[in-house]
Amino acid sequence: MDLANKNKFRDFLFIALGSGLMALAISSIYDQIGLITGGFSGISILVRNLTEGIISGGVPLWLSNLLLNLPVFVLAYRKFGGRYVGKSIFGTVMLSVWLYLIPPMDLTEGDFLLAALFGGVISGAGIGLVLRAGATTGGTDLVASLVHARLRHYSVVQIMQVIDAVIVLAGLYVFGLRPTLYAVVVIFVIMRVSDFILEGFKHSKAALIITERHEEVAQRLMKELDRGVTGLTARGMYTHRSECVLYCVVSRKEIVRVKDIVDEMDPNAFVIVSDVREVLGEGFLKYRQEF
Repeated sequence: MDLANKNKFRDFLFIALGSGLMALAISSIYDQIGLITGGFSGISILVRNLTEGIISGGVPLWLSNLLLNLPVFVLAYRKFGGRYVGKSIFGTVMLSVWLYLIPPMDLTEGDFLLAALFGGVISGAGIGLVLRAGATTGGTDLVASLVHARLRHYSVVQIMQVIDAVIVLAGLYVFGLRPTLYAVVVIFVIMRVSDFILEGFKHSKAALIITERHEEVAQRLMKELDRGVTGLTARGMYTHRSECVLYCVVSRKEIVRVKDIVDEMDPNAFVIVSDVREVLGEGFLKYRQEF
């Protein structure tokens, strides 16, 4: 199997796994306790709850999710083309399939805190995997993209936040204040976990070093740490002299050694250390080969 097919297979595997995790959180945590976190999954929970008196058990979650997404995908296909919605169609279908296959069970036994934390972690991991594969599971992000095509002065994120806020407020009307407040916790956890999945598991450190002994410091960093060092031309606004500022990205463990080397070479050096979320390239991660 060549690299392109291997990457494609991995993407679809991530979508299938991620949508399964999302379905597990929706059917066995959020629906069981009435947590509405926005999106079409939140609308599906509302529809099922509101139709329980009309249909035995209410309209199934998988069916609502599929029916809500169908017109959105048709409009998105006409507006943006097949490449934009291809993987997302697979993600939406897989989410509905998982919602149909996974038997509803109350994993948290009515505990709102457990539901908020574990539901957020599970669905956040699922969303992160789907997004990492370059797809979505449809829903409000596609709706926001369509609205953005008409209202260009608002960003997609702003539109999506308004749509999800309306859905969460609808949950307040149906389920009450307590589940809605916990839904806010869920949204926060989902964002943090999905960001963690997207940004990668290996965080690094970046050092900006201002020293008069830049040549010696750079040589020691390259020799002892086997890391590349870049010299940036800068100008001191107080002295009006040209300076060479060293820029080096290392692992979290190596940053201590960087500071030790700089201090040994020039105790008066100025060092700025910052977090780096993801580093791709030689000596770090290869793009699309992080997992």
